[in-house]
Amino acid sequence: MIERQKLSANAGNPREVFMAFLKLGLTSFGGPIAHLGYFRAELVERRRWVNDDQFGQLLAICQFLPGPASSQLGFGLGLLRAGWLGALAAFVAFTLPSALLLVAFAAALPLLSGPIGQAAVHGLKLVACAVVADAVLRMSRKLCPDVPRQTIAVLSAATLLMVASPVAQLAVAASAAIFGVFVLHGRVAIHDGHALQVSFSTRAGGLLIVAFVAFLAGLPILAASVDGLASVAEAFYRAGALVFGGGHVVLPLLQDSVVSSGAVSPDQFLAGYGASQAIPGPMFAFSAYLGMLLSPAGSTYLWAATALIFIFLPGFLLVSGVLPFWRAVSGNHVAGNAIAGVNAAIVGLLGAALYDPIFISGISGPIDLAIALVGFGLLVTWRISPLVVVLWCVAASVSQVLV
Repeated sequence: MIERQKLSANAGNPREVFMAFLKLGLTSFGGPIAHLGYFRAELVERRRWVNDDQFGQLLAICQFLPGPASSQLGFGLGLLRAGWLGALAAFVAFTLPSALLLVAFAAALPLLSGPIGQAAVHGLKLVACAVVADAVLRMSRKLCPDVPRQTIAVLSAATLLMVASPVAQLAVAASAAIFGVFVLHGRVAIHDGHALQVSFSTRAGGLLIVAFVAFLAGLPILAASVDGLASVAEAFYRAGALVFGGGHVVLPLLQDSVVSSGAVSPDQFLAGYGASQAIPGPMFAFSAYLGMLLSPAGSTYLWAATALIFIFLPGFLLVSGVLPFWRAVSGNHVAGNAIAGVNAAIVGLLGAALYDPIFISGISGPIDLAIALVGFGLLVTWRISPLVVVLWCVAASVSQVLV
């Protein structure tokens, strides 16, 4: 049975949310899948802002919507914890460090081209191995407590290992929802109708969804008549609104917008993309780097901020617009079974990602595996802060070059 726990809106304060997400923004290496593990460890296990049931519900919503799922999850958690100011605090604290680091990191890339720099970047990949392995273990215990849900997780992981694409992820999630409706009858406790309670009405939620559509339709018209900053807003909003899967998936859309047009050179684009692999926080922060390159003299920060805000805006409008309606949907037995199926599929998604690309790109030999296993032990056995795991993996990786 899933634990039932009511989460009241505005249970915390924006400062508390900001400090929690600032820590995550500075330490969450490994990309969007790894972020789910960091979020769960910090906000479910340590701070107990939500339980696994609530975390799974919000994650299921974000998986079905376009945009950066991990950032949408953080925005939603901030919204539930401390209202609109909490949502804003979560976004700023989680995203701003990566946006600033990405620009600095890209500028310093020539200095990191040597063996030590490459070893440090490789150590960050080992961090992701430990964090995601911990997330798979803990989430599987909570979200896959019986054979049917364990079956969903295993089949989802196997499918995604064979067919790795955003379309496959959506198909697996939809199939898991259908499977859950027909197979999990009587196994899943109905969600409390106020389990994900927000302080605004369904009418306000509907207006937010209308705003999402209005921006998507209106920005191209504005960009056609007012060149410059409006074009940047349109290009990055479109990328954020039309991409499922986030992270790496958005890069082809951005490349088509800024490289094909000649505004950014392929070398500049690839340099920023390379830097985005080695920083904590959301990969969508890559937009700030591109906005800086697109900007005219004297407007660097304005253009970078515009690109950054507009690539996140559509996903945030959608997730906040859907939440008021979710209260009614989540109280339905059929919906509860579907949600449980999707949550089990998410465990499979994490399991598949643990192997490809995280394990494949991070583990190159027995020493790497040993380093990652120690990091995993620090998280699971000794419950050490993820920051310590980051320091351990990077130091151990660099030491192989120095010895």
